[in-house]
Amino acid sequence: MSTTEPRSDKRPVTDWETDWDHTDPAWVANPYPIWESLRSACPVAHTERFGGAWLPVTHDAIHAISYDTEHFTSRSVVVSELRPGDNDLPAPIGIAPPITSDPPFHADARRLLLPAFGPKVIAGYESFTRDLCRELLDAVADRDIVDAAVDYAQDIPLRVIVKMLGFPQSDAEVFRRFIHMILEAVDVPAEERMNEREGGELDAYLDARIAEHLAEPRDDLTSFLLQAELGGEKLHPDHVRGTMVLLLVAGIDTTWSAIGASLLHLATHADDRRRLVDDPSLLDTAVEEFLRVYAPVTMARMVAHDFEFEGCPFKAGDWVLLPFPAANRDPAMFPEADKVLIDRAENRHAAFGLGIHRCLGSNLARMELRIAIEEWLARYPDFELDDPSRVTFSAGQVRGPRRIPVRVR
Repeated sequence: MSTTEPRSDKRPVTDWETDWDHTDPAWVANPYPIWESLRSACPVAHTERFGGAWLPVTHDAIHAISYDTEHFTSRSVVVSELRPGDNDLPAPIGIAPPITSDPPFHADARRLLLPAFGPKVIAGYESFTRDLCRELLDAVADRDIVDAAVDYAQDIPLRVIVKMLGFPQSDAEVFRRFIHMILEAVDVPAEERMNEREGGELDAYLDARIAEHLAEPRDDLTSFLLQAELGGEKLHPDHVRGTMVLLLVAGIDTTWSAIGASLLHLATHADDRRRLVDDPSLLDTAVEEFLRVYAPVTMARMVAHDFEFEGCPFKAGDWVLLPFPAANRDPAMFPEADKVLIDRAENRHAAFGLGIHRCLGSNLARMELRIAIEEWLARYPDFELDDPSRVTFSAGQVRGPRRIPVRVR
């Protein structure tokens, strides 16, 4: 299995304890052995790359940092070559509230979004999601080889989020490049990332959709945000736009990665595939196990002020990368942590994060993942990976297969 293309000018990692890089081809191809080795040798690794960053790999350490809002700030949650300056991404809103917001503002910013992601509201999108899955499968019905990522998984959350925001479905493709730049191209030079941000193309697009909704309110998430209030006042325009950016970043790439990883597993584990086809009642526990073992999201914090953590001298402004997938494979937390047990009954995984920023879209992600697998198996109960060498994975803080060529029957 191959990876996305690395930068040609980057030196490879030779010591993961002192010089790790989450965009290195070895990490992108298979980070699990790296985390396992660090867990026993150096549970909090360090690197001077990206201006200095730390990497805890045990469940306990990741849990502790996730819940510690005194020593860690969320003002920037993506480790990249572009570090926020002292006056950049100012509190309390941050660039993508509430995930980039700190207490006490964070609690109010998160609370106002909860009604929009409650179980009943999300259930209202099930029919659209199921019809979409069938439409995507119909489009490739004449093929013997289907790319389960490109032809299927990558369209589902993209178009569901577009539907929720009330944007034209024809605009769905607009967001692919922005998602790539924010989450995958984290190792490009800081100047290039700054130019991308200051180019304002995404902001301009979102501002145009906001203007349309102000002129003609609708029953969608954009109008919900425009009508919402904090402290008796309408949300600041930067808050509305930033929350839209959060939905695009947190609600699309993450979920299509989870869907793709689940289908890749089923394409390479015939026993699990046959069990799900023969006993659909296993799907709920299987979804949770896929989320645990193939958790797509790694989030970051920044050190708020100098202090020592587990013997490590954390300095103000240092990045801290929180690999929730590593926490999910910690044998101290999960029996047979590296095994996929689709009937695992107790599964308190961290796929949706830990602490105050635990994903508020978990109901949406679970719904999309469940329906995507249901509809795929209903159409293709028998399929297998066609060419392992053509499978590719994303780089950066969201891990998922980008190409999955499968032979269908």
